[in-house]
Amino acid sequence: MTDHHESDEDQTNEPQSGDAPVIDVSQLFGERREICLELDGVRYRLRITRRNKLILQK
Repeated sequence: MTDHHESDEDQTNEPQSGDAPVIDVSQLFGERREICLELDGVRYRLRITRRNKLILQK
């Protein structure tokens, strides 16, 4: 009996048709390191860390 594994092609991070749109963060942030997003009246802070990671905080 052999195990069925998804092919490497299926495991890529490349967008597929029907996936969520990809937005370059530079379009949102510009020269800033932090922006605010609002959803249902709740404000969230999205920031770029010193190590170039994204952190979302309520």
